[in-house]
Amino acid sequence: MELWWIFPVSIVFSTIAISSGISGALFFSPFFMLVVGLSPAQAVGAGLLTEVFGMGNGLRLYVGQKVVDYAWARWLLAGAVPSVIVGALVAHRLSDGALRLIFGGGLLVLSLFLFRNPPQHEQDTEVPSDTIEGDVTVIDASDGRRYMYPTCSRGPGVALAVIGGALTGMISAGLPELSTTQLIIRCKIAPRVAVATAVFTLAITALAGAAVHALSAAPAWQVVQWSIPGVLIGSFLGSSVGKHVPATLMEKTLAVVFAGVGLLVISLELAS
Repeated sequence: MELWWIFPVSIVFSTIAISSGISGALFFSPFFMLVVGLSPAQAVGAGLLTEVFGMGNGLRLYVGQKVVDYAWARWLLAGAVPSVIVGALVAHRLSDGALRLIFGGGLLVLSLFLFRNPPQHEQDTEVPSDTIEGDVTVIDASDGRRYMYPTCSRGPGVALAVIGGALTGMISAGLPELSTTQLIIRCKIAPRVAVATAVFTLAITALAGAAVHALSAAPAWQVVQWSIPGVLIGSFLGSSVGKHVPATLMEKTLAVVFAGVGLLVISLELAS
C-alpha cells in the first residue's frame, strides 16, 4: 500500500500520452527509475508493461472512432516489432550506468525532435480528390469526418519504425514520436489519424517489448499493480482531452519536460 501514490500519477501520465500520441513509457520509465528506485532495465520493462494496458485501451477507443490507417500500421509494425525485440534484449546486456546514459541521451534527442517538428493544425474539411496526385487514402471517421490524403512512399516510414522500435525496446520511447511526426510532416496525414495510427502500432509493439523484458528479468509487480489501473482510467480521459488541447502547446511543453528529465538522468549518472 505504500506505493498507492503511483495510481494518481499514472492517470496523469496516461492522459497526456494518449492525447498527444507520445509513448506513455517515456513518462513512466524515468519516473520508475528516479522516483520509485527501480533499476534502468526494470524501469523500462515496467514502463512498457504499463504502456501495453494504457495504449491498448486507447487503441480500442481510436478503433471505435475509425481513424486508424491500417495500411500504414501494417508497414510500421513490420519494421517495429522485430527491432523492439532486439532493443529489449540489448537493454538487458548493458550495465545500469550505460543504460542510464543512453536513456538520458535519448530523451534529449526526442526533445529536440519535438522542437524541430511542430505538429500541423487539424484539417476538418475534406480535400477534393481531384487535387491529389497518385494514390489516395480515404479515412471515414465514425463522427462523419472524412480524411483524404495522398498515399506516400512506405520505405522511409518503415526505416524510421525500425529505429523507433529499437529505441523503444532499449529506453521505452522513440516509436510513436518518430511515427507520428513523419506521418504528419512527410505524408501530410491529419494529426488525428496519425496519432491513432501511431497508438495502434505502439500498442502491439510495446506488447512484444514488454514480453521480452518480462522474460529477461523479474517484472516489478509491486509497481505495475498500481500503474496499470491508473493508465486504464487515463486512456479514457486522454482520447477526449486530445481533441481540445492545442497540439503545438502540448508538444512544446513535453519537449521541455523531456529535455529536463534527460539532463537530470545524465547528471545524476555522471555525478555517481
